[in-house]
Amino acid sequence: MRLNRFICAATFGFLAATTTTVNADTWRFGLEEIEGSVQHSYAERFKALVEEKSEGEIDVQLLPYGKWGSSYSALYDAIQGGAIQLGFGSGALGGTVPESQLLNLNYIMPSDQWVTAQGLNSDTFLKSKAWQESFRKRSLVPLAELPEGYQVWTSNKAVKTPDDIENLGIRVMDNSLLRATYKAYGASPTSIAYGELYSALQQGQAEGNIQPVFAHEEMAFYEVQDYMIFAQQSQFVATLIGNADWYDGLSAEQQKMINGITKTLVREGHDIQSRYNEERLETIKSKSDINIIELTEAQRNAFREKAKPVRQVYIDEVGARGEQSLGALLSAFDKAAKGE
Repeated sequence: MRLNRFICAATFGFLAATTTTVNADTWRFGLEEIEGSVQHSYAERFKALVEEKSEGEIDVQLLPYGKWGSSYSALYDAIQGGAIQLGFGSGALGGTVPESQLLNLNYIMPSDQWVTAQGLNSDTFLKSKAWQESFRKRSLVPLAELPEGYQVWTSNKAVKTPDDIENLGIRVMDNSLLRATYKAYGASPTSIAYGELYSALQQGQAEGNIQPVFAHEEMAFYEVQDYMIFAQQSQFVATLIGNADWYDGLSAEQQKMINGITKTLVREGHDIQSRYNEERLETIKSKSDINIIELTEAQRNAFREKAKPVRQVYIDEVGARGEQSLGALLSAFDKAAKGE
């Protein structure tokens, strides 16, 4: 199977055999994505900067998807337990940190992707009490946000209106808010493991898919879909998380170093994802005859109206910290748009 070339034979046994007490000079960094991805490129820069600024006293070990297992929950559990010190969490993180589903809400992010990156990483949002507490209650700490580009729909039928998406069996990450969102659009969302998705699309177990462009290309999902639909409904955002005990045990100088590096990587991360998504879209176009659909503002508005009630679903599901985090995020986007 095509995906076998991407997925290592590693199992959770790797983590189980690793004690929570590790060489203090080694930081393990778990990724949700394979080598050559946006997360991997970001992590390589993080590794280089940490090792440079610590003058070689800290070694950052990168663990791409498959090196720690294939279940995202296994990665998050390992970070919570301290077997892995830091890593990325995205849509599936909602099962561990329910408030993190905020970043899956559709039509709340600015159309300008650079403004989005700035807002997400501003102190107004990232350092807000509600957002920090949401993670610390689960033995984690949010260190940065990495927007990886617009989520793009693929399907075997053209989708331009909510009527077109009616009953479409579209794959979403295992996240209750994403399921609620696509039900609001009229689709029939289903959750399928990332490593099984290519064959599921090929065999018709799923009729549609949601990924940033680079993921559609690197996992070759475009080979088994007829349309790519750009609705600008949300960006794919990965949160850089650390084990709270590990982070709190670092020296003040090391914490300051991490903060400085993540601030530097806001721009670099944006540039990485922009380049990857532009290049990968050209690759998809050159290797296939897939049909590209870009929704108009009026067409997007039809989906936007369907998505609005899901904000209240999010608040009802996760409670006060979620509502406060949503307020902080909208405030951060407003300030970033004004250049504040």
